Amino acid sequence: MFPKIAAQLARGFLMGAADVVPGVSGGTVALVLGIYDKLIDTVRSGARALGKLLTADLRGFWRRFTAIDWLFLAPLLAGVGVAVVSLASIIETQLRETPEEMAGLFFGLVGGSVLVAQGMLTARRTEHGVIVAVIGSATFWLLGFQSGPITDPSPLMLVGSGALAICAMILPGISGSFILLMLGMYAAVLGAIHDRVIIDLALVGIGAIVGLALFSSLLGWVLERQFNRVMAALIGLMLGSLRVLWPWPNGVGIIAEDASEVIDGTTLDWPPDLDAFVGPAILAFVGFGLVMATTQIGSRRSL
Repeated sequence: MFPKIAAQLARGFLMGAADVVPGVSGGTVALVLGIYDKLIDTVRSGARALGKLLTADLRGFWRRFTAIDWLFLAPLLAGVGVAVVSLASIIETQLRETPEEMAGLFFGLVGGSVLVAQGMLTARRTEHGVIVAVIGSATFWLLGFQSGPITDPSPLMLVGSGALAICAMILPGISGSFILLMLGMYAAVLGAIHDRVIIDLALVGIGAIVGLALFSSLLGWVLERQFNRVMAALIGLMLGSLRVLWPWPNGVGIIAEDASEVIDGTTLDWPPDLDAFVGPAILAFVGFGLVMATTQIGSRRSL
């Protein structure tokens, strides 16, 4: 039993590491590791249990709660938690000290994820190209109105961010942290994890639970019936959202040590000189290569 638990902890850590970094999705990692279908089924079981609890059906809740495969889920969640807590501080520090280089890394990761998501399409039709173009253009345009990360998010924003991020985490092709980055909440959530801001973390956690309860079954249903359209929309979303990951002039946009200072992450510019170009460009290729290597491992598993 212990080897199984240890292996599941390791899988959870890999999924958590993927979700902390905007780019590779925890859902994609679950696909690579061969546990995606079981993960979705387990999440659905948990959502049904929560539904019974919300309707005060305690007997039904307990029956569904005990039917959940906790030997599968508990160590997986523990591994995700360890990854998030251990990596948040490192990434937050690098966002402050080397924002352009981190933007380059994230740009490469998301660029690679676009190709991964494209490869998941089981059919390519004109309508899929239209969906990509419309969603991508709209996302790029709308993100131009974002002035930068949110310094003092409201409780509603924290709950909503948690709900959206957790839904993205179980989708292949897009990560929850990428959604947080788009919303301007990435630095705020990383800071809350690093500084152990219990109230903010609790609000994000509540949002995650509500999001899973409300949307997990819907997401599963949509993926089963409209998979290609959903993936086309995700591809467009990622392409348009590369705007917030363009490294110049200020990287992804961060909250400085002075909480009142926000560095804009949506302004587009060219690198001022060759030295400023080299670091982010190299890390972009590294990020792209990591995604491609992960995909190759997954494809070999499926042979």
